[in-house]
Amino acid sequence: MRIRAAVAEEQAKPLVVEELEIDDPRDDEVLVRMVATGICQTDSHVLHQRIPAPLPMVLGHEGAGVVERIGKSITDLQPGDHVVLSFQACGECPQCLSGHPAYCERTVAANFGGARFDGTRALHRANGDVNGHFFGQSSFATHALTTRRNTVKVSKDVPLETLAPLGCGVQTGAGAVLNSFALSEGDTIAVFGVGAVGFSAVMAARAACAATIIAVDVNEQRLALAEELGATHTVNARSADDVADAIKAIASTGVNYVLDTTGRPDMIAHAVSSLTMMGKVGLVAGAAPDASIRAADLALGKSVQGIIQGDVTPELFIPKLVQMYKDGIFPVDRLVSFYDFEDINTAFADAASGDVVKPVLRFSKGPESSV
Repeated sequence: MRIRAAVAEEQAKPLVVEELEIDDPRDDEVLVRMVATGICQTDSHVLHQRIPAPLPMVLGHEGAGVVERIGKSITDLQPGDHVVLSFQACGECPQCLSGHPAYCERTVAANFGGARFDGTRALHRANGDVNGHFFGQSSFATHALTTRRNTVKVSKDVPLETLAPLGCGVQTGAGAVLNSFALSEGDTIAVFGVGAVGFSAVMAARAACAATIIAVDVNEQRLALAEELGATHTVNARSADDVADAIKAIASTGVNYVLDTTGRPDMIAHAVSSLTMMGKVGLVAGAAPDASIRAADLALGKSVQGIIQGDVTPELFIPKLVQMYKDGIFPVDRLVSFYDFEDINTAFADAASGDVVKPVLRFSKGPESSV
């Protein structure tokens, strides 16, 4: 089957939209016609090879679309179902079997390897195969091959273009608050960096009835939006003499939780200093290589935790986010700016400049499905 896809040919070069051939779905695969897909920081990291993955590759891992065909072993999806796509996992390792697929032992191969687990590739052009299966989807294309593990059926009464970002960045921020932290009513939290992940954390904290929600950033427009989305206080890290002191001026003994989305070593030190006794810092961007935390910094029961994908099981958590959106307590649509698929490079540039929070590409429907 012929599809159109945006191919990352070379490091840091513009993506090239071209026609490719995609395999028919295997017994355990699902062919999804893409309606929309978000652009995430991880896509940019791979494009610039800050995260290694084989090129040329079709990126994209926040897809939403309509099921067109299903493999013989798929029994609980049907053509016409609306689905949101998320990360891939093996489903067999101890972490997967214990309900923590984000920490799958094969997560690198599953999401960044460019191929199926057996090493085969589903995308082809005249001069050879193209790496794909990015996060089990490669959604920068008119169609994607997924598996049941990373294909989440969702309600048809919410536009798929609104739901696309849920599969990675949004679930990461919300899951960090609701799952990794298990934040409770009355708790206090500071969120360092309000991009898509940070805003999602702010909205989740409000939904969980946190007593104090402090958004920290250097962009006043984003801080203003954070207040609209649930932050009780904001701190401009550029103008504050000391971020930790500014936070303790709001929450006198420090906050229960800090979610850092920046990965900056100086902000990680501020994050630990901002905690109250037995407080926890969550890192979703990964600490910078030269970041360091002394054992003495973790006195009084403080801890630092790495968080992947909000420690969610997508099939359970994404429908929860959809319901929160329908209930009016998780307005993810406030984060989104739409682009035509052909304008993908403009969308990448606008995301890099900070002009938009969450770019979402929309696909024209094209030929009717033959299903």
